[in-house]
Amino acid sequence: MTTTASTTAPLANPRALGLAHYAARGVLERVLAGHGMTFQAQVALRAAVTADAPRTPDELVDQVQDSLKADPADIRATLDELLAKRLLVADGGHLHPTDAGRELIAAVGAETAPITARIWGGIPTEDLAAAGRVLALVAERADAELAALTD
Repeated sequence: MTTTASTTAPLANPRALGLAHYAARGVLERVLAGHGMTFQAQVALRAAVTADAPRTPDELVDQVQDSLKADPADIRATLDELLAKRLLVADGGHLHPTDAGRELIAAVGAETAPITARIWGGIPTEDLAAAGRVLALVAERADAELAALTD
């Protein structure tokens, strides 16, 4: 059965945002589990694969922490796991994705692409633009509140 959002849907709120996030993340985590990978490991490896230049471990930790708001020690442990699995390799002070790491990111992308198309397909561009503006503002405000809590 196909369902669509009603034109009388409730306004966006924290619960709706959370439910959408966890539904989408659940899909991705199911795909990742089939590859023996965690969500955080995928974010870290993807950051290394898509970087314009090799990153130091500290740079990758900072980038992943900025995205996930995760504990830096947990992120370092994730980088160690990626190194142990030979998905990343250390070269001097930098971490490089291996061919296996690049292939894994490509495989996950290929597997999730049709699912993503089904989830996002058919949503009018103006709705996506409005949602994008709202989500960017929510993220900006939440980041500011998190910064105030850690000061």
